[in-house]
Amino acid sequence: MREPVSDLNHTSLPPQSLLERLKDYGQDAFALWDELSSEERHHLVNDIQTLDLPRVDRIIRCSFRSQGLPAAAIEPVPETNVSTVEKRTMEERERWWKIGLKAISDGKLGVLLLSGGQGTRLGSSDPKGCFNIGLPSGKSLFQLQAERILCIQRLAAQSVNEGSASVTPIHWYIMTSPFTDEPTRKFFESHKYFGLEAEQVAKSPDGNGGVYSALKSSRLLEDMATRGIKYLDCYGVDNALVRVADPTFLGYFIETGVAAAAKVVRKAYPQEKVGVFVRRGKGGPVSVVEYSELDQSLASAINQETGRLRFCWSNVCLHMFTLEFLNQVANGLEKDSIYHLAEKNIPSIHGGTVGYKLEQFIFDAFPYAPSTALFEVLREEEFAPVKNANGSNFDTPDSARLLVLRLHTRWVVAAGGFLTHSVWKSHPFAHMLEKTLRPSAVGEHFTLPAVTATVATAKTLGDLAVAFHKPKGATAQRSPSPSASKRSDSAVALAKGRDFAVAPSERAAA
Repeated sequence: MREPVSDLNHTSLPPQSLLERLKDYGQDAFALWDELSSEERHHLVNDIQTLDLPRVDRIIRCSFRSQGLPAAAIEPVPETNVSTVEKRTMEERERWWKIGLKAISDGKLGVLLLSGGQGTRLGSSDPKGCFNIGLPSGKSLFQLQAERILCIQRLAAQSVNEGSASVTPIHWYIMTSPFTDEPTRKFFESHKYFGLEAEQVAKSPDGNGGVYSALKSSRLLEDMATRGIKYLDCYGVDNALVRVADPTFLGYFIETGVAAAAKVVRKAYPQEKVGVFVRRGKGGPVSVVEYSELDQSLASAINQETGRLRFCWSNVCLHMFTLEFLNQVANGLEKDSIYHLAEKNIPSIHGGTVGYKLEQFIFDAFPYAPSTALFEVLREEEFAPVKNANGSNFDTPDSARLLVLRLHTRWVVAAGGFLTHSVWKSHPFAHMLEKTLRPSAVGEHFTLPAVTATVATAKTLGDLAVAFHKPKGATAQRSPSPSASKRSDSAVALAKGRDFAVAPSERAAA
């Protein structure tokens, strides 16, 4: 039992019980006690009392001890463990899509968002999810992801009962950090949860590093079980193209019957700073090796049969787990107490000093999985990282925005449409255009001041069948079209709020 904080206003000495506890672990946190105000003393004592010192000591000892142990040799993940884009059939995609939607409509999927980081490298102290990458719609990453969840909910409801007003909510668990927790809560409250129900969105501190211990200590795993959740879709906040609660991936995961799965993209070049999936030892578990831990000769090794990199499956933080497995791994990781060590220059009262940052990552679960499958996706369709400020060479808001705009445009063009204006705003359901646009006629033509778009329409657009909403003061005129004369404006695929862009080369090709 920890001693409650005493009234420090009437004593010039730190609590004796804390002095004794710290002494047992060779620590002295009260060297500058006399220079602190009463309020600062209260904060210091409270901070120390929240520390589980035996656990911290165990983690440090186990983590440093593990650094000296020889790691098992790594091998490429066998092709049989990977569903590649080139080998995937349309029949498989349709089957997985339906399986996934059915599971979602049954309330079996939860979504876990890792959102512990601030946008410091982006020039912002706000949580990364609050960041606006510059889309014409002005939407934040949080809003893009929330609206994608809304879309999937409605598509799942329609797949079960056409026209049904009953929607099974997808519960969204957001893992924050002490730095992002309060700002994240306020951001969601001020935006009315972007159309989601408030009780759908649960926030818990401890963003990525200790996610499994946080899931357990916050009793979120119990909450998921109570709600009937069986599968958990996990992803990082800083991906502008993430397909949250992707039914196809979920259906694949369910059909294969594995405990863990990950979406992967092919590594672009040997020196790319991404971790890769490997197999530890012959027949060993699938795990992730960070780019800094991969020997350059292995990073550059070529598969002579395919001509591609041997270690090519990049970890982009798009994972799926069974809830049963997550319960097991939370206990296993806590028992082993092995964290990643990163040497850091840490500010102190004596100036900068070398120290170590200890972290656990979401991918640390994979070595514990009895079975793992990898699911290849195309980088340009599902991976637009937002990590560095504009002006950097890669992973910037500008590069992510361009990827979003180009993808949405390609979907319209593939459905038979044609955009002649450079930018349209993003509708909440734009990311599902690829799935829902079924060309039945081409020729819907709308004209606004300085905006002209010719788009494909569909027989059944579901939630994408939204009415064209003209800006205030603008006049929309519908050009005569025999194929469109009997259809209402609600069948138009483009709507106010959707993000599209056509680069000159793409416009010419179309």
